[in-house]
Amino acid sequence: QVQLVESGGGLVQAGGSLRLSCAASGRIASIADMGWYREAPGKQRELVATISFGGSTNYADFVKGRFTISRDNAKNTVYLQMNSLKAEDTAAYYCNADVRQTIWRPRSQYWGQGTQVTVSS
Repeated sequence: QVQLVESGGGLVQAGGSLRLSCAASGRIASIADMGWYREAPGKQRELVATISFGGSTNYADFVKGRFTISRDNAKNTVYLQMNSLKAEDTAAYYCNADVRQTIWRPRSQYWGQGTQVTVSS
């Protein structure tokens, strides 16, 4: 099985910064895309940012210029540097990974348990 463990969430004032981390472990042959999603109370889960194995990135418009996604392939870890945080960024942030466990099996999507980010105004 594969586990994704997030860390780095917390409470921060508006304008502040946080850095989220997500480490994948278990039986992993390769990881294609990794990404971050968020879910605020009463809203659907939405894409924040994704990054390919080669480092190509994609961002939601509402975080462009403020958030940066990166990854360390040797550690199977993805990061999200969040700057200039706003109250509307308050949400549970979830890590996602597109994992191939063995070369004989197709890729599957895995999710972390979520880490809460709360931005006070």
